[in-house]
Amino acid sequence: MLSFLKRWWRPVLRGTGRALGAFLIMLTTAWGALALWYQLPGPMTLVVTVMIGWGLLGLGAAFAALRLPLFRRWPRGIPGVWLVAALALLVWWQTITPRGDRDWADDVARLPRAEIQGDQVTLENVRNFDWHSRDRYTQRWETRTYDLSRLESTDLIVSYWMGPMIAHTLVSFGFEDGQQLVFSVEIRRQRNEAFSAIGGFFKQFEMALIAADEHDIVRTRTNVRHEDVYLYRVALPDDAARQLFLAYLAEADTLRRTPAFYNTLTSNCTTLVFDMVKRIIPGLPVDYRLLLSGYLPDYLFDLEALDTSRALSELKSRGHINSRALAADNGGHAFSDFPALIRKGIPTPDGQLIGVDALHDQGHDGPNH
Repeated sequence: MLSFLKRWWRPVLRGTGRALGAFLIMLTTAWGALALWYQLPGPMTLVVTVMIGWGLLGLGAAFAALRLPLFRRWPRGIPGVWLVAALALLVWWQTITPRGDRDWADDVARLPRAEIQGDQVTLENVRNFDWHSRDRYTQRWETRTYDLSRLESTDLIVSYWMGPMIAHTLVSFGFEDGQQLVFSVEIRRQRNEAFSAIGGFFKQFEMALIAADEHDIVRTRTNVRHEDVYLYRVALPDDAARQLFLAYLAEADTLRRTPAFYNTLTSNCTTLVFDMVKRIIPGLPVDYRLLLSGYLPDYLFDLEALDTSRALSELKSRGHINSRALAADNGGHAFSDFPALIRKGIPTPDGQLIGVDALHDQGHDGPNH
């Protein structure tokens, strides 16, 4: 019986191993084809030719690895040739590094630069464009001064542009004098370049951190692009809010000195903020909603970082600011009135953000909403 099982299992294991090897070859070939499409320089005919050649080599290597009767006459060296080509592709991939000197689109052409003296922050390159349409705008880059001792609020702004699961997240800091400053992690597009979620996996875009006026960066999403935008007041302790503000400035300085690639999954508008916040508030639980950023408000609600005296559905309803933003345009209000107008009726939480330790104290293992 044991001998029979050995004779039966060995071909099964060999077949499984070959199938797994062929699958990995095809998976790597598909990745390489996309890498070539997004990054190989040269005319389109050259790019397509190299992609086809690479794809045929991968297909041949996968079939050869299966060693099916139909393909046993294929040269056995094909997988080895493919492996050498794959290693060459990886070496080439590592030579692609981010740059800070491209011909950038106007709205991401400048990164903020801060000078900090005690509580006083002088911030250069605050964007305050007046958007007339997606492609027409009046450029304004300003230098502004902020007093961190008068920092009084932190708000999360979530803008939905491709369904309920994915959203762009922004953080807005409010000061006692009525100023609001928004930080946004974005792709740093080159002139006439468009966003591609798939390209974001293949080093197509550098990363930008933009500091902007709400009348610019929020209004363009509500009134010009007509995305669905929600604003939530966050219960962040004063010291943590100050540290987060300074962390944004430090991140902007780092990106200005050392450019980095945007990645659709790992280095984006939500993951970068979470990395900063977890350094300030250790123990925050990792959650799938950090990747599906459209559900980030649900995650914060479970952490009691929002007003939990009300249902989340009510916070979402009150936090939908599009109609108020449009009314601000039609009412002849000054640009400086925009932050107050879009916040009408949005409740402010009384509590403070709790971390994982407090969740455990309350008998929870983490977010469960």
